Amino acid sequence: MPGVRWNTLTRDDVRSRLKGGAVVVLPTAATEQHGPHLPTGHDSFAVEYIAHHAAALAGTEVVVAPTLVFGSSQHHVPFGGTLSLSTETYYRVVTELVESAIAGGGHTVLLLNGHGGNQELNQLVVRDVALAHPPDAGLTLAAASYWQVAGDALARMPELDGIRVPGHAGQFETATQMAQRADLVHLQRAARDHDRAEAPEMPGVRIETSGLWQSFDGYTDRPDLATSALGEAILATVIREVAALMTRLGPGIA
Repeated sequence: MPGVRWNTLTRDDVRSRLKGGAVVVLPTAATEQHGPHLPTGHDSFAVEYIAHHAAALAGTEVVVAPTLVFGSSQHHVPFGGTLSLSTETYYRVVTELVESAIAGGGHTVLLLNGHGGNQELNQLVVRDVALAHPPDAGLTLAAASYWQVAGDALARMPELDGIRVPGHAGQFETATQMAQRADLVHLQRAARDHDRAEAPEMPGVRIETSGLWQSFDGYTDRPDLATSALGEAILATVIREVAALMTRLGPGIA
């Protein structure tokens, strides 16, 4: 089993594995409101589950760091239940964590993201950290949200036809939570008779409007239609694709 938890290793074991070419995976997530029906830790639960199961499938050695459970979630603060870092603080925290991994012998780091608000910031971190090191440093730094990594595969799933991917606390995320811990889901609180509209999307254009999140009560689409079977199918697909990414990033297993 190539995946191992960073915080179960001694300092010497971590350094040895990292110097040997192990891929460091840092899951990034959030603690934030997920509607009236999902736990505030959904993003952390999901990305950590995916990271560890994918590491076990990967064809390279992987060291999974502890999940960063606080993210850039200012847009969720008005609803309560949210512990957020500012944009600047989040960027600095993740930068310093990546730099710490490099200082400890790591050369390959994957920021595996589970919260949409972190996505662009993680990409900036890997760009800026790579630029801050000399060209011969031998670094490979990557950042992606798990639904991006598995985007093509998820698009081919007939079960997801017409469902927002990933949405926020909608059918997609409710299903993945049900597949992991159904006891934390309060599905009866999420009943809706229609999919409340969000701002229209334009390819390549980001549009932010005041009061957008409040207009659909902080959660998207129809979570009441979610099933654990759908969540299991989603997670299996994502884990497979993330494991393939880890394998591509690493040197392989002798």
